[in-house]
Amino acid sequence: MKAFSISRYQKESPLELADLPEPVIKDNEVLVEIHAAGVNLLDSKIKSGEFKLILPYKLPLVLGHDVAGIVVKAGAKVKNFRVGDEIYSRPSDFQIGTFAEYIAIHEKDVALKPENLSMEEAASIPLVGLTAWQVLVEKSKMRRGQKVFIQAGSGGVGTFAVQLAKHLGAAVATTASEKSFEFLKNLGADVLIDYKTQDFEDILIDYDVVLNSQDSKTLEKSFNVVKPGGKVISISGPPTPAFAEEKKLPWYMKLATRFLSSKIRKIAKKRHISYSFLFMRASGAQLSEITGLIEAGKIKPVIDKVFSFDKTNDALAYVESGRAKGKVVIKMK
Repeated sequence: MKAFSISRYQKESPLELADLPEPVIKDNEVLVEIHAAGVNLLDSKIKSGEFKLILPYKLPLVLGHDVAGIVVKAGAKVKNFRVGDEIYSRPSDFQIGTFAEYIAIHEKDVALKPENLSMEEAASIPLVGLTAWQVLVEKSKMRRGQKVFIQAGSGGVGTFAVQLAKHLGAAVATTASEKSFEFLKNLGADVLIDYKTQDFEDILIDYDVVLNSQDSKTLEKSFNVVKPGGKVISISGPPTPAFAEEKKLPWYMKLATRFLSSKIRKIAKKRHISYSFLFMRASGAQLSEITGLIEAGKIKPVIDKVFSFDKTNDALAYVESGRAKGKVVIKMK
């Protein structure tokens, strides 16, 4: 099969198109013929080696964390899927590889594709959808009437999180450029802040939750808009000792996370605010919940551009540029 892979960690070098063996499935896995794959900044960060201590992959490695496609083989112990099923998934860490023609995925990470979405639309959902779900539903336990500040509302995670927060009954504030305001209003944003000319610290007060996806300076400022007892959840770091413990990272990584997050944890403790780092995990069960919301029309995919498979490097470069409004997708078929 054709696949785009890396043979070493390097930021500037392009992905390499290679001929690789078709995956051999285990008893609890399905083999998926890939029709579309989402592209995420996480792919770029893994390519550059930024996560090699947290995710020690063996090289060469096929990248890609989002997939929509058709089951073409099912393992002997697979219970919930059969050949011909249209599915979507964010494969587990160490099982990624959606920039390819086929992938083997554990059935626990798979969900049936929403019937009202195309393959390209479905491939745009898993990683950002699960990230937003785990921040807002799982960690925040968001309730109707609460206030949430979602940074970078026009990005992949942002466009999904704004819609999910609104569905949960929250008042939503977000940052974006002014040209995206109308688009974000239509998604459900209540308070729109132009990050080029305004400072969110001057506008927001007593928020219940912040979803931080930006740099350390923005993260520190975020504590100024959260009320005591509120939550700041970051998907861009720094990771905490609790995260290291949860992931069963080696002792030196536990030590490193303690050092890296010490300043933020001190700020959080002083303000009586909960701080946590989220590195989303695969979950077919949560994706099935998301499927229900999509089929009910509560959440819609937001796609900026679709690239052909042979333009995978161009797709990754476009994501790295930071210009994408919503998601970038690779179309296989």
